[in-house]
Amino acid sequence: MIHFEHVTRTYGPKVAVSDLTLRIPAGELFAFLGPNGAGKTTAIKMLVGLLHPTSGTVRVGGCDTATRAREATRLIGFVPDEAFLYDKLSGREFLQFVAEMRGLSPAEMEDRIEREAATFELNGFLDELTETYSHGMRQRLVFASALLHDPPVLVLDEPTVGLDPKSVRLLKDLLRARAAAGMAVFMSTHTLAIAEEIADRIGIIDRGRLLFLGTLDELRRARANAGTSLEHLFLELTANGNGDAGPGIRPAFLPRSG
Repeated sequence: MIHFEHVTRTYGPKVAVSDLTLRIPAGELFAFLGPNGAGKTTAIKMLVGLLHPTSGTVRVGGCDTATRAREATRLIGFVPDEAFLYDKLSGREFLQFVAEMRGLSPAEMEDRIEREAATFELNGFLDELTETYSHGMRQRLVFASALLHDPPVLVLDEPTVGLDPKSVRLLKDLLRARAAAGMAVFMSTHTLAIAEEIADRIGIIDRGRLLFLGTLDELRRARANAGTSLEHLFLELTANGNGDAGPGIRPAFLPRSG
């Protein structure tokens, strides 16, 4: 479903993402990890069509996100790292607005809003202005809006920031269920314990270069640390800060197609 093919993005002399090749098939929950400034958000912005690659191509469902952006974005639900809402709209009005943009019929709109409101436990405040919402409530509303049109691809940038433990548990269960139902989930996160718990595969990027791609068990075997946590392995892998994966890892280790 998601294909990065030799993607590079520069800002003047700065290389934010360098020759990224990555494929995420339908039904996979993929965690994209890296230190601050590693290139994660730039890669996500190219994936959802907010930025164009300097070179290479990004495709979603076979649609180039640069040349066929409208078709590609129809396939994507996107949750950015900072929730943007219209403060003078109620939660329901915001969801209706998003549903209309997504081309849902009035009947579909009503059914989907009720469905997602129930999923994210929004009913108690759905008719209140979003300016009164807490950060966690705003996040849940954005999650609901991203799923209204039943996208086959869900992209999340730091989705658990500001969520309480109950909401985090709800989100983890939801993501696993959606992936099991065939959705491709691309999640950037600094919360390594969540990636360790629910991700099928992980990718670790540092200074724009993909250092590792595979399962946690493959990373442990490559580093000869069978019982080590993802947090320890991540810090070990990115410790020198110069994009060198270190012993036991070659760049983009064990890529898989899909």
